[in-house]
Amino acid sequence: MGGLLELNGVTKRFGGIVAVKELSIKVNEGELVGLIGPNGAGKTTVFNLITGLYPVDEGRIIFNGEEITPLKSYEIIRKGVARTFQNLRLFPRATALENVMTACQNHLRYSFLEACLHMGRWRRYESAIKDESMYYLEKMGLKERAFQRAGTLPYGHQRRLEIARALALKPKLLLLDEPAAGMNPEEVAELSELIVDIHREFKLTTMVIEHHMDLVVGVCPHVICMNFGEKIAEGTPNEVMNHPEVLRAYLGEEV
Repeated sequence: MGGLLELNGVTKRFGGIVAVKELSIKVNEGELVGLIGPNGAGKTTVFNLITGLYPVDEGRIIFNGEEITPLKSYEIIRKGVARTFQNLRLFPRATALENVMTACQNHLRYSFLEACLHMGRWRRYESAIKDESMYYLEKMGLKERAFQRAGTLPYGHQRRLEIARALALKPKLLLLDEPAAGMNPEEVAELSELIVDIHREFKLTTMVIEHHMDLVVGVCPHVICMNFGEKIAEGTPNEVMNHPEVLRAYLGEEV
């Protein structure tokens, strides 16, 4: 399988701070990759660059054989990149079902007037959208919560809902930014199994940023470690976790 995502010499500066420095990575189609590093290493900035939230200062980003460096976020989504965020970005007053339906509609084409008047193509699509949204909720174990407001769901379920909404975009690449943040050990273990199941069932290339090392080591055969905006190690979980630079980054110079 060839490279689905490539970052070639990517750099991002914020004033005098270099958040990402000449980063080059390659993610092959079908891989499950963990991106780790201490706080402030630049991991989320990398996701923001891939998804067009930040402009790239130097270097190129190639996705599915096409350069996406200059594209806007909505254009990159349409190319097949979906993500979740560290901080939940759900519509809290909408139901779980409605949250997922907003993503399913990304693939449909009807006019604003048809949507407002509930006529024409909107009628034909609405039932299909609901069925598809319920499918993703069921995959995330949220079918029984479909008509509950997103903001009232338990925190772990809100995290699952955000993943369901990302899957509804039917991406080629899924980026999960600290999906286990705020979860207890039991929830983290369940999420680990869920990520593996999603990757296997949807044959979906996936990148995971996570501070829970047991999650990354347990589910990601390919791990990349960053520190101070640079890649310091890459390989299997065992190779990376025993790399001297990684040990220094996490445990200090004495190691």
